[in-house]
Amino acid sequence: MDRPTDGPEADRRGADGGRIRFRPGDVLTVECPFTETTVTEVSRYHVSVEWPWLEVDPKAEKYRWNGQRALPLPEADEWETFRTEPVETALKPGDTCLVGIPSTVVHVQSVEDFDPPLVTGMLPRTDSCLDVLPQGETYDPELEDQAYALEPSGGEPIRIGLLFRPYAFLEPGDEVADRTGRAWRFDAAWEWHPLDGEQPGTPAWPLDLLSRGGEPAPEEIAAVARATEAGSHAGQLARWTELALAEPASGRQ
Repeated sequence: MDRPTDGPEADRRGADGGRIRFRPGDVLTVECPFTETTVTEVSRYHVSVEWPWLEVDPKAEKYRWNGQRALPLPEADEWETFRTEPVETALKPGDTCLVGIPSTVVHVQSVEDFDPPLVTGMLPRTDSCLDVLPQGETYDPELEDQAYALEPSGGEPIRIGLLFRPYAFLEPGDEVADRTGRAWRFDAAWEWHPLDGEQPGTPAWPLDLLSRGGEPAPEEIAAVARATEAGSHAGQLARWTELALAEPASGRQ
């Protein structure tokens, strides 16, 4: 898969043309070119515009989309990546405006794939979704609908850059031994499980790759060893926190 480093990556497609496989903990930049459209309706909480990128799905019998999208006004107290120019509060029905995403930093809370793609009334249909939070906001399990659903392969020409991936050199499910010889399973950047069943914590670098879906290849072992010659779990957390301006969703480590 793509091996993200600390710095902006190409976009939502890898160098080989395949989609980047995002995962929880990724810090991303997102943007979408501003495109001309027309305001159709203004209510107390939203401005509705003709959506310039998607099409109505004629085979979606249970979902009939009207070709519009409602964007929140400040009174709605909702976070939305898409914005208008001029700003939503300056618009009235019939106005021509631009809609798009200014360059925005987000961090991924969860990733979901759909096979077959979801039927939503729009084309293209949704085959994957990232739940993302804006820079500066920490996930709160007590809040409903806190995250924003971003479709990396949707019809909007959204450019997604991979700004930072903690533990980019590991794959979920990898098993490693740390400096003390203690064995761990890596499930996500902030989800480490000791294989000895003792007290939880985080591994001490450097790390020795023990398993990656079976016996790891020599080059995989070498890559993990090189990546952890210097640094620490605390360093990964500090870099993530610096970019996301938030705390990790689990473990507050």
